[in-house]
Amino acid sequence: MTDLIIRKTGHAGQITLSRPQALNALTYEMCLTLEATLDAWRDDPDVRLILIDGAGERAFCSGGDIADMYKSGQTGDLSYGRNFWRDEYRLNAKIARYPKPIVTFLHGFTMGGGVGVGCHASHRIVCETSQIAMPEVTIGLIPDVGGSLLLANAPGFTGTYLGVTGDRMDAGDAIYAGFADFFIPQFQWDDLKSSLIETGQTNRIKPQSAPDSRLKSWQADLYGAFAGDTLASIYASLSTRPKLAHAQKLMERNSPLAMAAAIPIINAARSAKSIEAALEMEYRFTYRAVADSDFIEGIRAAIIDRDRAPKWRHASWADVTADEIAKMTAPLGADALDLSGGKS
Repeated sequence: MTDLIIRKTGHAGQITLSRPQALNALTYEMCLTLEATLDAWRDDPDVRLILIDGAGERAFCSGGDIADMYKSGQTGDLSYGRNFWRDEYRLNAKIARYPKPIVTFLHGFTMGGGVGVGCHASHRIVCETSQIAMPEVTIGLIPDVGGSLLLANAPGFTGTYLGVTGDRMDAGDAIYAGFADFFIPQFQWDDLKSSLIETGQTNRIKPQSAPDSRLKSWQADLYGAFAGDTLASIYASLSTRPKLAHAQKLMERNSPLAMAAAIPIINAARSAKSIEAALEMEYRFTYRAVADSDFIEGIRAAIIDRDRAPKWRHASWADVTADEIAKMTAPLGADALDLSGGKS
């Protein structure tokens, strides 16, 4: 398919996300093809490692292509989104558990679904243009694609900050927060890829010193402000921390329901410590998202009408009730996430 360039060269399997005009946004078909390719290469003796990168100058992958979810949601079809998320989450889990090294080159935007493909890999490379984020709350969704686990594992409560604000990380931040491993200037990437292809050895990755992380410099304040279990406690703490004045401004643009639900979902991942458990918890929200959350309105405001003026279900965080959060994060019973599809 033209949206993915797939080839075997030397000792490597190479996958290039190739929708540069759409910032390499991930379609449903791309998810399924990525999974099938990884399945085929898992036991292929000619493939010692896998390289995944993105075409164009602006993005590794800006997220999932959600226009079709909007269309299906407008017609009352709940199955399309549920199937997409189920199959995408299965791909995310396979990347995290893959038995061979996966090296991802995260230039430009790596967000949402791009994090699911790029940041569960074993060797994650960033550069001077990297901008990584989990901005789902800005469109009425919670951090998903296993991102809740990455956020949970970030130092202190840095991940809760990132999850409820949707703030972006540069290369230094991404390494500090555990979304990336190595900083290598982008002009060196072609030579590195050639070396990896020729040798099949990840010891050819020679990182340079990463830029300083602003998140690290804020750590004491982030820990103090975002350790709370509710939006109310977080807002109360922010009022006494001038270094984080921008955080409240970021949060005011986001869906109150999504932010409120993101907190227990990230906390659950912090306790469970497995990608499968994190995905199962995320799926409880996304399964219900089209019918019962701000997700469709968020897509409308962000990519359909582009007015950037979503009309959220709640005027503020204070209007979200504990019962509503519980409803969106309750177990799904027989509809719980099943990751057993595809090749085992």
